[in-house]
This record gives sequence, structure tokens and C-alpha cells, in this order.
Amino acid sequence: MKFTLRTYAPDDFEKVYEIDQECFAREIAYTRRDMRAYLNFLEAECVVAEAARGKIAGFCITARRGHFGYVITMDVLPRYRRKGLGAALLVDAERRLAERDVSEMWLETATDNEAAIAFWLKHGYRKQGVREGYYPDGRDAFTMQKNLTAPQGGGTSQV
Repeated sequence: MKFTLRTYAPDDFEKVYEIDQECFAREIAYTRRDMRAYLNFLEAECVVAEAARGKIAGFCITARRGHFGYVITMDVLPRYRRKGLGAALLVDAERRLAERDVSEMWLETATDNEAAIAFWLKHGYRKQGVREGYYPDGRDAFTMQKNLTAPQGGGTSQV
């Protein structure tokens, strides 16, 4: 299955919001207001993955402050999971941030989300601690971190 990665456009908002609602439980999925706020952060960036016929299959929102980057959320529709799309989104997002002098990435993931934890560990993130009661439903989150290396040439837009 082929995907095209591109930068988020404002017309993508409704689909990105719908994907977040499908990917996460209601208690932790972002509200429209929160999603708009994250997308409008001064140093935020969103990479969108399109499948055939321009259908959005997933996205990754990141932000940066100085040399620190942060994965706000990465969502891939269930039918597109385990096909390399999440990895491609992450690699592209990290490349974009590294090009902007980000050298350290951070994120949180639920301590009971074994698939997500395995994904982040596979991609070089390491547990740094636990944030108790991080999610609105009271669940804890692992804080995870990864050091980025300087970009090695341009990235690819097809996966």
C-alpha cells in the first residue's frame, strides 16, 4: 500500500479531527478546540498521510521550542496500521524537526497501551519517567525521549 506524506492544510481539519476521535477513547480524544489550538501553536507542524485518492489515513502533530521537539499526537486509522504508515509519519516529522535544529524529542504515552509503547521503543524512544494521572480519565503516562541526529539529505514523500 502506498502513501503520500504532505504538510497539513486548514481544509484537512475535519478529517484530522474525525481520525483523532476514531483512534482514541472519548475520554482522551481531543476536543475540536484543543485540536485547533495544537495545530495553531506557533512552532507546530502536522504531517498528513494520504492513501489512494487523497484519503487521509493518518497524521502526526509535533511542536518545538528551541532544540526540544514534542510529539503532540500521532493517529493512524485502524485499517492502515501495521503497514509502515506510523513509522513513515514519525520519520518524516523527526526529519522536519531535525532540519529546524531540534536535537531531542519528547512524548507521553499511556502506561497501559502496550502497542504504542512497543512502537515508540522500536523507534528509539526511551522511558524517562511516569506522569501520574496524565490523561483526563486518570490514567498514567510514560514520558519518553529520543535524541535526534542531524538530517542526512532530503526525505521522501512516498512510502
